[in-house]
Amino acid sequence: MFNKFFGKFSKDLGIDLGSSSTLIITNDKGIVINEPSVVAVNSRTDEVLAVGTDAAKMFGKTPQHIMAIHPLTNGVISDFEVAEKMLKYFIDRVHAENFTLIPRPRVVIGIPLDITEVEKKAVEDATKSAGAREILLVETPLASAIGARLPVLEATANMIVDLGGGTTEIAVVSLGGVVTWKNLRLSGGTLDGDIVQYARDEFNMLIGEQVSEEIKKRIGSAAPLAEEMVMPMRGRDLVNGLPREVMISDGQVREALGRSVYHIIENIKAALEMTPPELVSDIYERGIILTGGGALLRGLDKEIARATQIPVRIADDPGTCVVRGTGKILENIEVYRNIFSGSASN
Repeated sequence: MFNKFFGKFSKDLGIDLGSSSTLIITNDKGIVINEPSVVAVNSRTDEVLAVGTDAAKMFGKTPQHIMAIHPLTNGVISDFEVAEKMLKYFIDRVHAENFTLIPRPRVVIGIPLDITEVEKKAVEDATKSAGAREILLVETPLASAIGARLPVLEATANMIVDLGGGTTEIAVVSLGGVVTWKNLRLSGGTLDGDIVQYARDEFNMLIGEQVSEEIKKRIGSAAPLAEEMVMPMRGRDLVNGLPREVMISDGQVREALGRSVYHIIENIKAALEMTPPELVSDIYERGIILTGGGALLRGLDKEIARATQIPVRIADDPGTCVVRGTGKILENIEVYRNIFSGSASN
């Protein structure tokens, strides 16, 4: 009874709970939270020092008793208590302007395709402990397709490749469900790691995650560029231990990312091979849609199109497709009622 009462004063939320970032949307204000999924914790006192952007700034720069933690790994919760604290912080922040004493929102939240029942329950429990009165779970590719304005409830196939911060999910959706899919433990973080490994192998340098991510965003590509791009790469020389700077080109970054890009493309082809012929015909006509932050890698759409001989397009604002999809679901709960993969309510 109390949950229903407090629910009247709470905003319903759509959440994209990602390994690299968490996005939250409300129907009245749109996307209100878009911050890294990082929590800084004092290990001596278990006190949460910072969440989101402020915590991410501490990453790799903290003393031994302060840990900057990613509570999600490969799209699933790896540290329950920290994930709960992070969600509670974000939910309370959304309701701060409303002066709601005890927020009890209904929450639509995206989950990976290969999530286990135990992992699914962890998401439900963490969200409920953070204050939600009702949790509705939807598979990430479906939310992403809805956010990309695709007709997921129709008898027409749509192929979504969601390149997130924790996983890459390849799915063919039709009639409100996933027909065939592949889930890769390969993500934007994997590409950053490829650059770190390349710097170690080719330059005898150790660089940080933030440096590799910046290189990927500024000059990273999957296909040759019209003009060569270079930028400085700073790190520690592994021979003498001193700081060092070298120039790295887009061609070298492309070489570093090559194996992962090839792996993504091969799995897209494997998913197409598993798809019924009638649906392949629809995909050939409608094309493949890229969503997620990884879709912004230059030339990735062209490389996939060249390898599959199928048109490829990048969704508008691909990094927010999942959370925008959860927002659309919130607006039309009854229309999308059959797509939920599970729920928990008080």
